[in-house]
Amino acid sequence: MGLSAAEVFDSLGRDYEKAFAGHSAHREELEWLLTQLSDGARVLDVGCGTGRPTAEVLVAAGHEVTGCDVSPGMIEIARAQVPGARFEIADLRTLSYPEGSWDAVTAFFPLLQLTRAEIDAALVEFARWLVPGGIFVLATVPADIEGIDIEFMGKPVTVSSYPPEEFHRRLTDAGLEVLRQRVVEFQPDHPDATPEPDLFIAARKPV
Repeated sequence: MGLSAAEVFDSLGRDYEKAFAGHSAHREELEWLLTQLSDGARVLDVGCGTGRPTAEVLVAAGHEVTGCDVSPGMIEIARAQVPGARFEIADLRTLSYPEGSWDAVTAFFPLLQLTRAEIDAALVEFARWLVPGGIFVLATVPADIEGIDIEFMGKPVTVSSYPPEEFHRRLTDAGLEVLRQRVVEFQPDHPDATPEPDLFIAARKPV
């Protein structure tokens, strides 16, 4: 059995930020998101980590950002690094907002340590929280796996995911229109990290 997400990311801290700092595809997705948002948009960053790059980029562009993460250590770093955003310690499995609370929801890699049932429930909730016309951006490692024990940056974790086409189908089933989707290969900058395929997929809630 792998460590919990809170245990993993509390221990990794800024090492995680450094390992993924060179992920140009992540920043490209943020640049695209900025073209879709109205001024002063309300954005929820689920699995915000250290606040970089997502919250930092969005705040710099004038948006109202709330970040949440299950790791208290990550939230402490995020609050120090991105004082212009609001950060909360929260488990996305129990997170709850009224329908139509957010102009955009981003989820860069928080779903891997969930079960498939929890992933399914989260995607439905993310869609529900969006305003009509709101944007959802997801990043994850796509694979046809459930409850598999692996090592992530030297830490034992239990992961689940879906192939890209399955995420596309689930977002569509949640009532969203997929706008863009791609898989890129990335090598994190960490001695215990291995190259990984990363799925980036963005969808809109119909007006």
